[in-house]
Amino acid sequence: MTEDRVRAHGAEPGRIGRRGFIRGALAVGAALGAGGRLFGGDEPAPKEAPKDAPKGPAAAAEPIFRISLAEWSLHRALGKGDLDTPGFVRAARDVYGLDAVEYVNSFLKRQVGDPAATAELGKLCADTGVKSLLIMCDGEGRLGDPDEKARATAVENHRKWLDMARALGCRSIRVNAASEGAREEQMKLAADGLRRLAELGAAQELDVIVENHGGLSSDGSWLAGVMKAAAHPRLGTLPDFGNFHLGDGKWYDRYRGVEELMPFARAVSAKSHGFDEAGNETGTDYRRMLRIVVGAGYRVHIGIEFEGDRIPEREGILATKKLLERVRDEIAAERSGGTSKGPGTEEER
Repeated sequence: MTEDRVRAHGAEPGRIGRRGFIRGALAVGAALGAGGRLFGGDEPAPKEAPKDAPKGPAAAAEPIFRISLAEWSLHRALGKGDLDTPGFVRAARDVYGLDAVEYVNSFLKRQVGDPAATAELGKLCADTGVKSLLIMCDGEGRLGDPDEKARATAVENHRKWLDMARALGCRSIRVNAASEGAREEQMKLAADGLRRLAELGAAQELDVIVENHGGLSSDGSWLAGVMKAAAHPRLGTLPDFGNFHLGDGKWYDRYRGVEELMPFARAVSAKSHGFDEAGNETGTDYRRMLRIVVGAGYRVHIGIEFEGDRIPEREGILATKKLLERVRDEIAAERSGGTSKGPGTEEER
């Protein structure tokens, strides 16, 4: 990608000196071999704020949740070659004013398994002050495949993404719970594959989190049942506001689904497609949805995942950020004033 293309998107291209690049590559190679974490190093963030967190005026300055940017929000620019993952990291900070990102594995093919490329990406994040939160993993096989060998292969296929997530200082990888067969059989198979993968994640101090992403995984009660059946402390969910299409034109209620998945949530995706004149998302009531999320005790990052095609990606991301910030302020004011409105609040739960 040329520097002009990066600048056209609103971010300055970064440069890494040759000696620093080589030192970084060697360091990542050693860490990958030892299961080390090169960049970041924080333990997985808790779902709730620490018990010793500031109270009163000091707490008021701390947002009730933070905002990150999912790489998929820029999938059109990335797919056309107008942007690459380093450009995405720079844009997160310079264009969107965000300090945390969520990668998509289809845009990391150059870096995965390459210590030098991983070092380059990790150094860029460190230099720009951007935290790597997770890698969304697709196309690595069905973790609930009925065939035992295929299921084991799918688990093993995800190992390289755990290695890369560890090296970058991520908290987790996001996976899918695809299977086939009867409802209960799929639950059993998915729980088996996910438990095996969670054991690999635990060895690297990483969570494995599952998104509602089509099929039975878009049925909140089914995916919650998978979590209970697998019963692994490193296994959780990533509720997505919009991915509740069951197939054949059928949809699961998104508010019910998110509420069912929040007890297991380690990350959350704020899916958006379009906005009305008041800046509200046209498919999801963000006030209702965010009250469910906050009411469940969730206090860490919510990732912007703009997927619309009627407005430019940059415009959609900024509109989603503005909406999240506005509703966050409203909910914070309600909570500090002792009021509570809408489904999913602590009083209703």
